[in-house]
Amino acid sequence: MTITTRSPATPINPEPSGEALAGTTVRTVADHARPAVPPLVQRPRRLRRGEAMRRLVRETRLDPAMLVAPIFVRPGSGIREAIRSLPGQNRVSPDEAVHDAERLAGLGVGGVILFGLPSGKDPAGSEAWAHDGIVQETLRRLRDRNLPLVLIADTCLCEYTDHGHCGPLSPDGRVDNDSALISLARAAVAQAEAGADIVAPSAMMDGQVAAIRGALDAAGHEDVAIMAYASKAASAFYGPFREAADSAPAFGDRRGYQMDPANGREARRELALDVAEGADILLVKPAMPQLDIVVAARERFDLPVAAYQVSGEYAMLAAAAERGWIDGRRAMLEAVTGIVRAGAGIVITYAAVDLATWIAEDRS
Repeated sequence: MTITTRSPATPINPEPSGEALAGTTVRTVADHARPAVPPLVQRPRRLRRGEAMRRLVRETRLDPAMLVAPIFVRPGSGIREAIRSLPGQNRVSPDEAVHDAERLAGLGVGGVILFGLPSGKDPAGSEAWAHDGIVQETLRRLRDRNLPLVLIADTCLCEYTDHGHCGPLSPDGRVDNDSALISLARAAVAQAEAGADIVAPSAMMDGQVAAIRGALDAAGHEDVAIMAYASKAASAFYGPFREAADSAPAFGDRRGYQMDPANGREARRELALDVAEGADILLVKPAMPQLDIVVAARERFDLPVAAYQVSGEYAMLAAAAERGWIDGRRAMLEAVTGIVRAGAGIVITYAAVDLATWIAEDRS
């Protein structure tokens, strides 16, 4: 992109020199009749006069209880590894995840969503449903703490397979959709048994919500809810996450099962399918590039609507703020307010701690 700039030597409206003004009569507004202003009945600026007035008439309000914080968990103890591409975010061991969750609960944040980095990977992604899997271990620790947080488990296989795709592969190298459903259902049941309040299938396999709902009910987990990644685009904004979760595909990409970002009608169809299959919450991902889908979900369905402010959305704001190019606090609050204004009642965001802190400060 080429940005055209104007040389300082050629200002648009140069100030006249003293020589040019010599002998010139300078007229003020008082020398002329003030132009007539028609009566203005509507003056929207009346309601923008002062911060108290603006707060009173504000249409969209953020609350910490609507925020969900992602936590990346890995095996070990006392581990906290900074994620280079996600400023302020870390990979943590289960004990450290408990400390983070306690802080989030103290700030009034609504929930956490766990992503696991297993000790080992295989073609099937079997660590996803192992009793002692990293997410299951962390869920049990969090459940024992009885924190006022909703515990959400991301239900996918890409972090657990050695090829980085969201299900087992067929002989031709494609993801085997129906075999993946069996694996996802097993993972969801293991997460529910470990204490998850919500499982969140994100693999974008056809029929994943129905398969998981059936498996949960058969295992006696009728009360565990499903937050369906109903409209999940094959987005360029996932880059930092794949570093954080060590989940980049070893070959190819995920466009064969994640949605084309250009397709709005297809997104609405995916939402409707997940509703019919038994989803309790509809999640749109990524949030910013799909605000129109958030609007459509809110207008068409009566289920709660969530949106994921994904790693790339967060990282680009954080990076610009670090360089002093934008006011990071105002920009992040504005971005998340836009997501909520579009219709999301739940926002997954890496800025949950900061947002909850700022909201509390603004209220004090």
